[in-house]
Amino acid sequence: MAASPYHIASLLDKMSSVDKDFRFMATNDLMTELQKDSIKLDDDSERKVVQSVLKLVEDKNGEVQNQAVQCLSPLVKKIRDNQVELVISTLCSNMFSDSERLRDISSVGLKTVIAELPHVAPQVATNATRNITHKLVEAVAKPDLNQYVLLETLDILGELIHRYGVNLMQFHESVLTTLLPLLNDPRPLSVRKRAYVALCYLATSCQKAVFVAMMKHLLECLERERQSFSSMTNTRTYIQAIATIGRQAGQRVSGYLEHIIPLIMFFVKSEEDDELKESCLQAFEAIVVRCFREATQYIPEIVSVCLKMLSHDPNYNYDSEEEADASMDTEDLEEGEEEEEDDEYSDDDDLSWKVRRASAKCLAAILGSRPEMLVEFYRTVSPVLISRFKEREENVKADIFAAYGALLKCTKPKATQKLQLESDAMETEENPLVYLKNQTPLIVKALHRQLKDKSVKTRQGCFSLLTALVTVLPGALDGHIGAIVPGILYSLSDQTSTSNMKIDTMSFLTVLLTHHSMASLHPHIGTIIPAVVKAVDDAFYKITSEALLVLNLIVQAIRPLDMQCEFDFRPFVRDVYSCTLKKLRAADIDQEVKERAIVCMGQIIAVMGDTLQDELPSCLPIFVERLRNEITRLTTVRAITQIASSSLKIDISYLLPECIPLLSGFLRKNHRDLQLATLSCLNALFSCYSNAMTPELYKAVMDELPPLISDNDLHVSQLVLTLLCTVMETNPQSILTIKSSILPRIFQLLLSSLLQGSALKVELLFFSKLVGLDLPDLGFTTIFGMLMDFVYKAPASGSDNSFAVHRQAFRSIAKCIAAICSTVPTHTLPTVTKFISDVQSESSTDSVKLLCLLSIGEIGRQVDLSGISDLKSVILQTFSSPSEEVRSAASYTLGSVSAGNLSQFLPYILSEVHANPRRQYLLLHSLKEVITCHYVTPQAVHSLKQHVPDIWGVLFEHFESPEEGTRNVVAECVGKLTLVDPETLLPKLRENLHSASAFVRSTVVTALKYTISDQPQPIDSLLHSCIGEFLEAIGDADLNVRRVALVAFNSAVHNKPVLVRDLLDSLLPSLYQETHVRKELVREVEMGPFKHTVDDGLDLRKAAFECMYTLLETCLDRLDIFEFLSHVEDGLKDHYDIKMLTFLLLVRLSHLRPTALLQRIDKLIEPLRATLHSKVKANSVKQEFEKQDELKRSAMRAISALLTIPDSDKCPQLVEFVSQIKSNADTAQLFESIQQDASVASLGPSGTSEPMELS
Repeated sequence: MAASPYHIASLLDKMSSVDKDFRFMATNDLMTELQKDSIKLDDDSERKVVQSVLKLVEDKNGEVQNQAVQCLSPLVKKIRDNQVELVISTLCSNMFSDSERLRDISSVGLKTVIAELPHVAPQVATNATRNITHKLVEAVAKPDLNQYVLLETLDILGELIHRYGVNLMQFHESVLTTLLPLLNDPRPLSVRKRAYVALCYLATSCQKAVFVAMMKHLLECLERERQSFSSMTNTRTYIQAIATIGRQAGQRVSGYLEHIIPLIMFFVKSEEDDELKESCLQAFEAIVVRCFREATQYIPEIVSVCLKMLSHDPNYNYDSEEEADASMDTEDLEEGEEEEEDDEYSDDDDLSWKVRRASAKCLAAILGSRPEMLVEFYRTVSPVLISRFKEREENVKADIFAAYGALLKCTKPKATQKLQLESDAMETEENPLVYLKNQTPLIVKALHRQLKDKSVKTRQGCFSLLTALVTVLPGALDGHIGAIVPGILYSLSDQTSTSNMKIDTMSFLTVLLTHHSMASLHPHIGTIIPAVVKAVDDAFYKITSEALLVLNLIVQAIRPLDMQCEFDFRPFVRDVYSCTLKKLRAADIDQEVKERAIVCMGQIIAVMGDTLQDELPSCLPIFVERLRNEITRLTTVRAITQIASSSLKIDISYLLPECIPLLSGFLRKNHRDLQLATLSCLNALFSCYSNAMTPELYKAVMDELPPLISDNDLHVSQLVLTLLCTVMETNPQSILTIKSSILPRIFQLLLSSLLQGSALKVELLFFSKLVGLDLPDLGFTTIFGMLMDFVYKAPASGSDNSFAVHRQAFRSIAKCIAAICSTVPTHTLPTVTKFISDVQSESSTDSVKLLCLLSIGEIGRQVDLSGISDLKSVILQTFSSPSEEVRSAASYTLGSVSAGNLSQFLPYILSEVHANPRRQYLLLHSLKEVITCHYVTPQAVHSLKQHVPDIWGVLFEHFESPEEGTRNVVAECVGKLTLVDPETLLPKLRENLHSASAFVRSTVVTALKYTISDQPQPIDSLLHSCIGEFLEAIGDADLNVRRVALVAFNSAVHNKPVLVRDLLDSLLPSLYQETHVRKELVREVEMGPFKHTVDDGLDLRKAAFECMYTLLETCLDRLDIFEFLSHVEDGLKDHYDIKMLTFLLLVRLSHLRPTALLQRIDKLIEPLRATLHSKVKANSVKQEFEKQDELKRSAMRAISALLTIPDSDKCPQLVEFVSQIKSNADTAQLFESIQQDASVASLGPSGTSEPMELS
């Protein structure tokens, strides 16, 4: 309810009371009222409220003044423009009052009001800011202005320029003229700092002339200092100013680097002032981050200086420390022997640590952003960083660790590159992982002593670095674990170790145990286990939880059941079991500890249960108790699964009467993870303990299965079918009850259009096992009849094009028929004979013919059907069927039956291709099926190889077919055939690359795509030497050839980037050329009274941008990211389809190259703004509105991704753009929903957004 005028008037009266408490409370109540959305003030009330609040700002009581200033924040949102201007003007005038208290409180109030004004400057903000800017500039120019007032004025002036710089253009020159003299102001340095901070804000919004004047002044001043050495303080200020401006307006500063870098380089090399060196290095850091591209040529020199400065410690001799280390065995050092040399060197006048810290930070910025220079970094930077791990200052040491961590993070190979690094011998460039592996002994040696450092922060840094090392290079510490274990034990046992220190140590142990071989761990297990067992009993639950996780991994390491191991684990069994049992029994502990204890005990019993036979009767019943607990039941189910699946065959049969009813009850719960875990558990129990299962237990489970069989969740259905297969193996009699309840659900699943992959394979296995049992009413005849009835007895449809079941269901049923025929071979020939008869029958519907043909094909894949004399002619006759589906099925069948007897069917197919030109397309599909069946296994390849010349001859005749569909089938056949005999066929493809016919060139390049797979192939080495010749087709004169070449290029980049990485320099210009709109390819087509624009180059541009997206995933280090971005910027103004792709590119780039993207943000904002403001014509069709809505949503996703970039909030153009979005009701609601979706996605199991597949 809105506040009444009477209530407001009452508050105003109290605000003028002589009692300060009344004034305070009334002001507080007014603030509460102003914060309500419902309050509305009329003109008179508004004026009175403003006057009263401003009067209280001048109150004599400090608490009342503070309350009045707090009241200003909600007040300026409720009052009209003229009153806001009055408030700002009054506060600005008060800032220059003679009263110190009034000046202080008014400056705070003015900052509060400015912070509440909208970024998107309306008239009120424009007028008010212009008025006070003039006053502030005049005040700053006064030489006698109070120092405190000057600082506050500079703060406010900087904030105004930062927020509304574009609207204050008329003041920019005067602001610059006023601020520049303050850079060498004799007053405290804080004045200079405020001045250059204001200048950096000015640099982002001022016109070019003002910016040129600013940079010219700074560079001239620096040049004078270089020549005269008059003042180190002034030199430091100018360099800090340039660094600050560089951070805020890096793109503008980049044009002056040729002047800036030599000057700063001169000062950092020639001066002995440590603070000046620090400023120089900080300037380098800003430049390499914000002037990313332009700074590249200076990186080697900057790195060289940083490495030199990293060792700048003139007041300390590290050699004596190293000699002391060399003279004693570090393994035997006792705590009392670590004397003065361990104590940090302390000297208040020594500022050299600032230089070393700035060097480390600059190196971290470079190492983390230049992956293309990794090899060089490992040669030059890595050894120096490792040598500086001995740094005496704790904070500097932390920054050195962070720098090396940045190098490791940049080194971590992506999942798409790991296969290449492990199995590709064709990689010619030097591998940074090889350098890292060779330098690992140096890293361990350098960290060995640091792991026993008194500083907790240092030890945490060591473990963080070692964790990163092992993550990047698994197994890196295999030969060095002995050097690390003492440090681990020290951190776990040291009384000064914090909880976080112990948790970090345990986390490292987890990584160590996960990524290293058992043999390297076994010699040290005896020393690690006691410390971990002790940690399990720690009072802090997080330490206990991490210790249980480590214990779980140790148990796996000391007795791996999947391999031979001579390590004697028995001495540790009791200790490990006892400490875990204690936590397993405890009821009053943290949930995380409970779960970890259950998992650990499950692992202990599964791995060492044979040595714990006497203890198991008291331990295992606890698992049943945990099953009854809703919170721990899921973890317990998984633990029981692990125990039941153990190769030790642990006897838990006495638990089954209690467990099975509980587990079957879980299948009713609406909890997917619990259902999946329960089905896996039941499968393991039925497999291993079938002798202990009673009919009642089987029935309890079987009754719960029917509702779970559905295409709504194929994974659950697959596990149910797997469980039923297990039941058929262990207790076939239990299956007799499935006909009425379970079997109908399985058939319903079989008819689903979604059934495929592993779920379909398990269903085929189910029917094979079921028919193999030959149970009453569930034998071959019954099941076969049921399968056939879905098509043969389907109700007639009035539509000629209608089929009895979904297209996918025909294939599923056919595969089932083939599976049961394979199980009962005696029924195979009669079944095929029946199908042939039904195909020939004139009374058979298209559905029947379709099922019969597909079934023959599936059976023919497994059985030789060449003995059926009329099979070929019957299949060939159906090529003339009026139904396209039947013709396609006949083509598939002819190719499939060839798998049973290649020598009989393949020549027939090849001869028919010559003899029947009208059936060539279908026959070529049959040929494709033949090749597809035979290029997978070595035996099949051998059988097909003798027919390659004949097949090639037939295919070559159709290279120049005018039908694109025919050429595509031929290309696929040729590509897969080339995999069979690459030495012969690849040269033939190369011969046709330069054919005069565009059709031939298109077929050849398309065939190339089918020779590239994500798995190693014999053809890879041959392709590596000639793929560049194929991909030259990207520049072909024919439009279609260029398009298929781009598709082939995309396939190579995605599946085997190593084939094209060295060719990118020559291929990328051609690729980028295809991203531009070509006017000669845009034409108008008249459609009656309307004209329609057709862009023949659209598909080509789509292929180019899709290829660019894939390049980001696999060849990012080979891209000039700024040239790449320039083409992305063009795509933002292109067609709908291209815009959608470029928005995806922006999202990926925001994660992969955030710094470069931020540097070009000003060129991205306008196309994004245009997209959000674009509208569809009112008379457009519904699809146009939907496309426009999706386009805006995609643009919003790109904007949301830009906001995740570090320091994006410091980009005024982006901040203003987002403020505009939020100020509009429609875009604000859409933007909020997109951000919520993004935050939900970031909480997924991967923690990062997965890249979209475009290839």
